Amino acid sequence: MTVAVSASVSLQREGRVAWVTLANASRLNAMTRAMWRELRDVFAVAGNDEGLRCIVVRGAGSAFCAGGDISEYPSFRFDTERLRAFHEDEVWAALQAMLDCRVPLVAQIEGACMGAGLEIASCCDIRIAGVSAKFGAPIAKLGFPMAPREAALVHGAIGDVLARDMLLAAGVHSAARLYDAGFLLHVLPDAEVPVAARDHALRIAALAPQAALFNKRTFTALNEAVSSVVQGLLRGAYDYADSPEHREGIAAFLAKRSPDF
Repeated sequence: MTVAVSASVSLQREGRVAWVTLANASRLNAMTRAMWRELRDVFAVAGNDEGLRCIVVRGAGSAFCAGGDISEYPSFRFDTERLRAFHEDEVWAALQAMLDCRVPLVAQIEGACMGAGLEIASCCDIRIAGVSAKFGAPIAKLGFPMAPREAALVHGAIGDVLARDMLLAAGVHSAARLYDAGFLLHVLPDAEVPVAARDHALRIAALAPQAALFNKRTFTALNEAVSSVVQGLLRGAYDYADSPEHREGIAAFLAKRSPDF
């Protein structure tokens, strides 16, 4: 049975396993604002489905998620309150819904896993990637930082060295490098990734759901100290909204030219 939440995000249930698929074909599954809201809603539904034992998160086609849909950015990013609402009420609400999901999440990563895609993958418990997958968050080229809670999430998942390089130097790294950092469980030939993700989800689904629930609660508790510290960074976190660097970075990207910072 397939329950379509929108043309962009869908939830497909097969027995005890479900697949959440991100789809934005013309932009390598880059996340629109509507997609963030739909992702939140999908996990609200899935989190209340007591028959589910595992969820696989994947992208449609040859990419996982190439980041945010930058074509939307000029319509809201240069106003502080609208920017704050986007990150806190849309992006973080969706990521929090994933983090709160009671069942294990497996990320099936193929192709681009950048920015928003890296954040979504960081919410998953198990990550399996194809050898050609690429990872990064080169938003410094766009003239803005990663939001505090999103940065803490990624930092905790990929580690300090890669997080600093991705955010400070716009570094983009291979699946092999992310495997070495402990972010990925397996790196496989691209064609094998969907089967491997499915097999891992079925393996999880055959185990005791109560054990998974309690283990996830423990992992969540281990991250609570970091969350309390980051909360204090939210004041003033979006004051850069109308800055020249922010405007120049986005304008340059949309004009397909190098930014002049």
